[in-house]
Amino acid sequence: MGNWNNRLIELGITLPHVATPVGGYAPAVRSGSYVFTSGQLPFVGGTLPVTGKVGDSVDVDQAADLARTAALNALAAVDALVGIEAVVRIVKVTGFVASLPSFTGQAQVLNGASTFLHDVFGPAGIHARSAVGLAVLPLDSPVEVELQVEIAA
Repeated sequence: MGNWNNRLIELGITLPHVATPVGGYAPAVRSGSYVFTSGQLPFVGGTLPVTGKVGDSVDVDQAADLARTAALNALAAVDALVGIEAVVRIVKVTGFVASLPSFTGQAQVLNGASTFLHDVFGPAGIHARSAVGLAVLPLDSPVEVELQVEIAA
């Protein structure tokens, strides 16, 4: 384990407040040595900065930045549940990209989340990943990210 709070400070990153669930679910749950987050949208200050489809009104660079923000929001959910210092490693990232049927760059979009997690956690941030293209996401968000994180017992 590292000193993740110090790493966030070094990077100039502040964890945001966790979005309040709009249904019968939790932002994150713990099962044994793992935390699973619900899918997190790229909310900034309670609103989506961009909506629409990647490959149409949202370009790849914008979408990658939104994936980074969604991963940040997922980390905030982990922190609220167990504290970020409990993180041993990021195990898996699943990312969903609302895109046009002809768009095939979902992996490029999710690189925004993956690079961010590696920047924060170093080798402990290297993870398995799925990048899935969809027709639409909640609130017309271009991306959604969920994490599976191993934590200290």
